[in-house]
Amino acid sequence: MLNAVLAFIYQNLIEAPSYHLYLEAFLALWLFWLIRQRKKAEKKKRLTQEEEQLIINAWQPKPLVDEEVTNMESYDNGGIWGPITGRPGKTVEIDGEKYLNVATHNYLGLLDSQELDDAAEQCIRRYGVGSCGPRGFYGTVDVHIELEEKIARFLNLEETALYSYGFAAVASAIPSYAKAGDIIFADEQVSYPIQRGLAASRSSIIYFKHNSWENLQEELEKQRETDKKNAKKAKTIRRFCVVEGIYTKSGTMCPLKEVTDLCKQYKVRLFVDESISFGVLGRTGRGLTEHLDVDRKDIDFISGSLEHSCASFGGFIVGPSYVVDHQRISGLGYCFSASLPPLLAGSGIKALEIIEQSPEIIQDVQDKCVYMHQTFMNKLTFFRVTSHELSPLKFLSLVGSKVLAYDVIKDLIEQVIIHVKEHHKIALVQPYYLESEHELPLPSIRVSINRLLTYKEIDSIAAAIEDVSNSINLYDSVISNIPTQFEETKADMIKSYEAYLKWKQQNNGITGKEALEQDEVFEPLEIAEDSAPKKIADLHSRN
Repeated sequence: MLNAVLAFIYQNLIEAPSYHLYLEAFLALWLFWLIRQRKKAEKKKRLTQEEEQLIINAWQPKPLVDEEVTNMESYDNGGIWGPITGRPGKTVEIDGEKYLNVATHNYLGLLDSQELDDAAEQCIRRYGVGSCGPRGFYGTVDVHIELEEKIARFLNLEETALYSYGFAAVASAIPSYAKAGDIIFADEQVSYPIQRGLAASRSSIIYFKHNSWENLQEELEKQRETDKKNAKKAKTIRRFCVVEGIYTKSGTMCPLKEVTDLCKQYKVRLFVDESISFGVLGRTGRGLTEHLDVDRKDIDFISGSLEHSCASFGGFIVGPSYVVDHQRISGLGYCFSASLPPLLAGSGIKALEIIEQSPEIIQDVQDKCVYMHQTFMNKLTFFRVTSHELSPLKFLSLVGSKVLAYDVIKDLIEQVIIHVKEHHKIALVQPYYLESEHELPLPSIRVSINRLLTYKEIDSIAAAIEDVSNSINLYDSVISNIPTQFEETKADMIKSYEAYLKWKQQNNGITGKEALEQDEVFEPLEIAEDSAPKKIADLHSRN
């Protein structure tokens, strides 16, 4: 029997192709080598406890969070504010003191609404306080679906994807569509969540000048010329454009009509973030698209937040069904984050119902925006408003910022905020940014509108900032910190300020921006006489 087996093997070896024999020989040698290596490893001397401890002590783990983030000042405005001990509504209690609150986002004043409290309480009693899972894994509750349908109907679009965090909505949506090799055109002042989405997409980012559709057209034309040189490669590249309705960093308004026209002309997909403008702009609060009469179907998706006007939490992506369905399977913040707590979805539904049933609150908040804008323009000597008049965020830039050092501006503004806090009980904020952000804005004071503010309270905010600016000799601090290379600018500012003081004395102390319009550095932004609604002239008399 053995002889028969050996004869069979021998016969096969003779008949087998030579490459087959070489391969079997190589595998046999490789197996032999692996066995030898394992035996060597077993014989290797084990480390003593002292040697193991020495290796452990020498190991330096990489930080889970970037050093830049861990070293960043805590988000309490440099230690100015302590812990909040109550809800940040129209007023806020901090360390036992009550302040008029214009530091947080509560544009429609709904955070003080009892109706939202009742809606949240009903959801807590029915669903509890958490959803206990992502949307695709037992985290979807009927109120989530109801809120999604309500947002889609409100904006007259097909579907909505609801996120548990406003930051995650746009930061997840962008990389779910744009990938490596694609091109994204983005405004240079887009918000940090958008910037994180751009980075996660690994696409080529082309920034265009802030709010300059002309510069966007130039960049699009350059890309078109580049594509002509390699038409085959150009067919595989997708192109996107990302803008905000009202910019979080500046309060300026996007020229959306022109941007939309350019995207259609150059076949670029358009993403618009309406986090700030949603619930504020337009006749019924449907955002910048309604305000500028832009067809939403010309926009590939609109992202928004429930954290500003709706006094709730979470974000959303709304658009055509095929766009939203793609989010449900590829938006990381949607797939892998716990869904929005039902109580917040319930309060979001109630907030939308209030907006739909009471459109007069939209007109009211717009009137307050314009009134605050004009009040700051006319009453502030040392700050200029850089935001759009309908923006619920008013950014106040210190005069002379063009020639002052960054840290100097930051310290002077911080002094103003501290003194307004201590002497006038008003909560202001200086927005903070990471150094890694693209195009860091200069330090400024950010004032957030609240529909519940009275016109007298808006006057008091402007009066407080002006009073503190004078009491701490802000003008002298600005002049003394101007570098020597800007002596000509310094002389012009002194001349302009002296003209202003003379004008003020002749006009019984009434602030007049006309006296300041002689110099660009000291001049507040101009506002067209006919740009405000007609009823603005009567606003002050209401109180």
